Amino acid sequence: MSPPPPPLGRARKRAAHDFDPALDDTELTAARTALERGRWADTRALLAATGPDWDRRGHRLVVLGQSPAARAWAQEWRLVEPESADAAALSACAAVWHALRGKERPESAQDSCRAAAALAPEDPTPWLALLLLARTLGSEEDVVRLFDEVRHRHPQHHHAHHLMVGRLAERRADLGQDPLHEVYDFASWAVDQAPPDSPLAILPVVAHAERYRVLAQVARAAAPPERSGHWSGRRARLVMKAAFDWWLEWDGAQHPRGRIDLNFLAHAKFCEGRAAEAAALFHRIGPYATAEPWAYPGRDPAKAFGAARNAALGAA
Repeated sequence: MSPPPPPLGRARKRAAHDFDPALDDTELTAARTALERGRWADTRALLAATGPDWDRRGHRLVVLGQSPAARAWAQEWRLVEPESADAAALSACAAVWHALRGKERPESAQDSCRAAAALAPEDPTPWLALLLLARTLGSEEDVVRLFDEVRHRHPQHHHAHHLMVGRLAERRADLGQDPLHEVYDFASWAVDQAPPDSPLAILPVVAHAERYRVLAQVARAAAPPERSGHWSGRRARLVMKAAFDWWLEWDGAQHPRGRIDLNFLAHAKFCEGRAAEAAALFHRIGPYATAEPWAYPGRDPAKAFGAARNAALGAA
């Protein structure tokens, strides 16, 4: 399969509220634009400069793999440099996105991931790609096994922990509010295992939002989340306070996926009714909104984010 020709003229300007997964990584944005035009050498330089910063490498490869042309250009890169672990990892991530969109067989994507893993045994990214695929299409046993593979290579892997929380939150959806649910145990365990400056400190907030997503879907809730009562319990308040205090002291926004954490924390603080704290987070988020958790449950994330931001800043 030959790659498509580079598009003529200027690249399409991205919509203001398309929730760009590149977040605030301008180098990644530039490399993605070049890749969409067939210039994969920029991606090669970006990944070489990233090195073994596993969270940043995983973030960049997952985002690059989402580009519709990434699979074809990665395959061309592999023809030129068949031993390139970076080319193989990009091909694997692109294959996973193709499989999730129904454009490629999951087994083919899995083969691409295993080929990439063989070229760089220490790299957690091919296993992250497999976990991303299993999160939607795999069994619970597959998800746990693949999470362990990622964690073996990078114990504090940010994206892998988020994927695990999302899957665990879906267990026992019919039981309703349960402060002892395993997703909360997992999040607390992950925080205990991580060093004090790890952004995994926000994971209990993510777990609370993911559990809300599941419960709201089961109940077919139509009310906005801030009126659901999910963030008003004592346990929820303690979780939100601990996460906000951590953010004030450590400022996890420097992490490549830090804006994701800030969106979850701002969402939680807004739902809790803490307008001043939410406003501080909205200021730090800036234009880098994320669709999750503002889309929960089945909402327009742009409208939900904008309304919450305006309300918080107006009340602060």
